[in-house]
Amino acid sequence: MNENQFHELLYETLETELGGVQIYEAALACAENEALREEFTKYHEQTTQHVALIEGVLKAFGLDRDAKTPGRAVVRLLGESLVEAMNSARRQGPAEAAQLVAAECVTIAETKDHLNWELLGHCLTRVHGDGASALRDAHKEVEVQEDEHLYHSTGWARELWIEALGMPAVLPPPEEQKEVKTAIGAARAKQVRSEMTSR
Repeated sequence: MNENQFHELLYETLETELGGVQIYEAALACAENEALREEFTKYHEQTTQHVALIEGVLKAFGLDRDAKTPGRAVVRLLGESLVEAMNSARRQGPAEAAQLVAAECVTIAETKDHLNWELLGHCLTRVHGDGASALRDAHKEVEVQEDEHLYHSTGWARELWIEALGMPAVLPPPEEQKEVKTAIGAARAKQVRSEMTSR
């Protein structure tokens, strides 16, 4: 395994989580739906914990938490852009539009976050020592939460769009109602949503 690239992945994971805290704060300011607000609050708290976990992993590998890398700078810029998009939506449009933008921005951020942790899972068989143990423990705790964040956020963005289009939406989305935590579960939830709207 390319050790330098592995370290870059760890730094990008930290930066994604740090940005995620700010993204959820901006998203909470946009959330009108009470169930969505509860979801974002939960994910904000979990993301704050993820920051501490990945900082512990960096320390266990003997890496400087504050090191600057080109990839980390790009991830920071992307996160700041998502926060600015939500802030702009709040300033310029109706509350419902800002809420929809927030759901989309969270989905974009969680896609990168989910990818980071999936890749770190692939690295587990190639790392050893205290760093490997810290990474294994963090991955075990975070991976299932990241699955939920991604699939539920995607469901929220889809249903808020459907509602904005004037069609029957399922809110909270079926992914949340069925407590989806896997890609298969997300696919099944999407299949049953038509049944939920025909009731």
